[in-house]
Amino acid sequence: MNTRRDLIRTGTMLGAAGAVGMGTAGTASGAVPDTRAHAVRLRRDPFTLGVASGDPEPDGFVLWTRLALDPLAADGRGGMPPGAVPLRWEVATDRRFTRIAQRGTVVAKPGTAHAVHVEVEGLRPDRPYWYRFRAGKHVSRAGRARTSPARGTMPEALDVAFASCAQYEHGYFGAYRRLAEDAPDLVLHLGDYQYEYTAGDYVAPGGNVRGHEGPETVDLASYRQRHAQYKTDEDLQAAHAAAPWLVVLDDHEVDNNWAASIPENPDETVGFTRRRAAAFQAYFENMPLRRRSFPRGEHMQLFRRLHWGDLASFHMLDTRQFRSDQGCGDGYQADCPEASDPARSITGPAQERWLLDGFRASRSRWDLLGQQVFFAQRDSTEGPVTTVSMDAWDGYAASRDRITRGWVDAGVRNAVVLTGDVHAHWASELKLDYADPTTRTVGTELVCSSITSGGNGEDAELDAHPWLRWNPHLRLQNNLRGYVTARITPSEITADFRALAQVRSPGAEVFTRATMVVEDGNPALQLTYDRGVPGASVRSARGDAEVTRETIELETERP
Repeated sequence: MNTRRDLIRTGTMLGAAGAVGMGTAGTASGAVPDTRAHAVRLRRDPFTLGVASGDPEPDGFVLWTRLALDPLAADGRGGMPPGAVPLRWEVATDRRFTRIAQRGTVVAKPGTAHAVHVEVEGLRPDRPYWYRFRAGKHVSRAGRARTSPARGTMPEALDVAFASCAQYEHGYFGAYRRLAEDAPDLVLHLGDYQYEYTAGDYVAPGGNVRGHEGPETVDLASYRQRHAQYKTDEDLQAAHAAAPWLVVLDDHEVDNNWAASIPENPDETVGFTRRRAAAFQAYFENMPLRRRSFPRGEHMQLFRRLHWGDLASFHMLDTRQFRSDQGCGDGYQADCPEASDPARSITGPAQERWLLDGFRASRSRWDLLGQQVFFAQRDSTEGPVTTVSMDAWDGYAASRDRITRGWVDAGVRNAVVLTGDVHAHWASELKLDYADPTTRTVGTELVCSSITSGGNGEDAELDAHPWLRWNPHLRLQNNLRGYVTARITPSEITADFRALAQVRSPGAEVFTRATMVVEDGNPALQLTYDRGVPGASVRSARGDAEVTRETIELETERP
């Protein structure tokens, strides 16, 4: 495994970029150190992992690619020779690249698995752009990026999509393909981009349809190999090329249900910080992140804020790296006293202060929290005993209360939480006091289903899940796979819960299972559309009781 000192030594910074494996906008080829004498000549196409853009700003965005001749090589190096590869990049205002807006050169080096991150600057705000890379005679596919609108402007609309939980073994990534075809302006990935398990260790109902390469990911080589395997999927590549992404990780990019320096298995605590550092490095190498997120050993800066003019602010949270350990031994627990301990936090104090400061400074019409685990209370048992997940915000109720009261006290106009993790579509109205359902609603939570995790899933009426009966603030649940698209305008958010009938075979079509609307100034959810699987009965032939039991098992065993 390379140490960070090795990476800094082999990944010398380029120009004013200031980070390993990065270029900077407008860098002419002559301004880059001449590496031609040591450069590798590639006889095969090295762009097997696609391209991506991310973290858009009014004057630019970050561009990403990683070179790999043999993506599944066990050493994690992608079959690349141990030398530098100069790349040219281009950004154009048209898809045919007849009008070049920026171009430059960046060097892909072995110290960062031949990944590059180019921070493009000097572009016009609120515009689409197209980009590509060249390595000698080889040209990458083209991707579509976009700059965000400038502060002080009010865009007419923003189309976003958000997704999470893509277990390669559990199904085909058709949901990513359909997401790309929906042509959003911005994609949020809310965690579990990849899974750490060795082949067959995590089996979906009905069995797995594909297999992981390599062992469980525990070191840099295996994390790099696993990321590369996921990136070879053409549907995932299409989703990355369709729009800029905002990404945050959850647990499976490192280890199931990890918390700060504590792994799932306490016997693996010794050495876990090294595993976490390796996972962070591989995550950065494979995501369109800016240099501010470059890992420093076992720490990685992922919580950050993006503004879309004055229409929306996205507060991207990290609920893993700084959290207190899960209370009462993790899992679903009844009346756990640790869950309400004000000394415990899911964000850590520094991130909490940053978020509350952001609420107080906000002048956006909509403030959206992009984050990983269920935010609203979700009691799994009827009656006076409260049984909730220790891994979600329920296990950190005092932390949730401080943040909810923070946006209320700051006068945030519209607070919306965007969530992944639980492998099902949900929609919730957020309260200051969940014990009293008559109290006013102070925010909204929209939860996307998984891309594949849990296999096909099951369709049912949107109010069929039993937990909705004693959690009246929970307004919708559906256990099909998919993602959520949302059109954000100054007057409302219209959220379409997009679903696929199955993921065990490629090529499934997508349909809108339900539509929820949130009006400006009114956080109460309005269901405006409800449709079952086209051509299929809404109810499962196996019966409601079995559907409910399977749904609960999928959400509690390995979320």
